[in-house]
Amino acid sequence: MNLELSGQGVVVVGGAMGIGRAIADTFRAEGCQVGVLDLKECEDGISADVRNFQQVQAGVQSFREKFGRLDHAIYAAGMGSGKFGFPFWNLEPEDWGPVLEVNLTGAVNFAHVCTPFLREQREGSMLFLTSVAGQNGSQTDPPYSAAKAGLINFMQCAAKDLAEFSIRVNALAPGMVKTSINQSVWQSVQNQCAEEDRQTYDEWADEKINKIAPLGRWQTPEECAAMSVFLASRLARNITGQTLNVDGGQVMHA
Repeated sequence: MNLELSGQGVVVVGGAMGIGRAIADTFRAEGCQVGVLDLKECEDGISADVRNFQQVQAGVQSFREKFGRLDHAIYAAGMGSGKFGFPFWNLEPEDWGPVLEVNLTGAVNFAHVCTPFLREQREGSMLFLTSVAGQNGSQTDPPYSAAKAGLINFMQCAAKDLAEFSIRVNALAPGMVKTSINQSVWQSVQNQCAEEDRQTYDEWADEKINKIAPLGRWQTPEECAAMSVFLASRLARNITGQTLNVDGGQVMHA
């Protein structure tokens, strides 16, 4: 299928590894010019801290000048608290700040930087990676859940504001994907267990996925990337303000 994306400019924040890397690779396969902003150095990448507006601005501006255009802005950065948050008072108030800054404030920084370029073209898309945790109040990591819920709400605000410029804004919510964040959840759970009750990562993950996902299987970075590319294409020209779940049926809307 020709998605007519060849030659378009794409910036992926958090594109050095995990789902973000799969997204960047899939856009490249579609013939796009892809730039990556990430704390980690990578090919076609610029090192930037999403909490620093000036660093994000400089990075996006550099890619905009290199490509001569910016068509699609993808925010795939994320982090958890690294602690088991059930009940929520297992955490300290200071555990919330960094999680909110990376998952929510960083996305707002990115949106502010990219919006003038997208408005200038009067066409394009913006996509934020959220999570099913932002829709179901997951107790595993309350700061992460709350930040992703806030990001979904901001996405809806941005979608309404940018609609008159033919810029579509959506969120993609992965379910259970084998990423470093998912592994940190497993580790934090095991730290709360008696030694005889501890599970390997595969044991814990397989048990959880069979319990919470009707399809009973893992989601993959490549599946998330495929949805990301579709949402950027003209085939999705009437999709905006939506949260698309790639989650094996964990979240179902009436």
